[in-house]
Amino acid sequence: MSQMDFMELCQRSKLCAGFDAEDEQTLLNEGHRLLPYLSRVTDGFYAELQQIPAAAPFLEGRIDALKSTHLAWLETLFSGPYDAAFAAHMHRVGEVHVQVKLPVEFMSSGTLLIKKHLVPILVEVYSEDALKLAQMMKAVNAVSGFCLIIMQESYQSSLLAQELDKFMAITGISRALFNNLASAYKDTEAGAAA
Repeated sequence: MSQMDFMELCQRSKLCAGFDAEDEQTLLNEGHRLLPYLSRVTDGFYAELQQIPAAAPFLEGRIDALKSTHLAWLETLFSGPYDAAFAAHMHRVGEVHVQVKLPVEFMSSGTLLIKKHLVPILVEVYSEDALKLAQMMKAVNAVSGFCLIIMQESYQSSLLAQELDKFMAITGISRALFNNLASAYKDTEAGAAA
């Protein structure tokens, strides 16, 4: 398997999420104002997760550690930089979720729960500035989508790797032979396109 190009993943995910330079600057300029409130988001997020029976096995005995990790991650949303290293970190977060066999739908629902608890804080902090509130809402929506897209890439990569491993086990093809065949196929496709 080829190495992940995190710069390409970062750029593609930004485009898909509509996360632009203006959003980045908004988060970097205003993020410090939200830091004191982020523990409320994390507490609300985990309080709701604990009400979902299917989430129980992933939370049992780990709430405090998970809250600490979650809060640290939330802080990165408001401090950047939103570059290839950030994308690599988000991809690793997704990989951890894959390793613990967290259902992929929890990624999307988790993002929505975070925003559910973050939006009232944005309204509270920016109640006197409707324009800044709108800018922050747009930026938070974009950065959360950006993160979700990258984390879901982990699921896709993992599923492809699992299917490839099954194929190789069934056929007896080695990883080296498969890589050579894949490379030859790419070269054939590139030659046909030219």
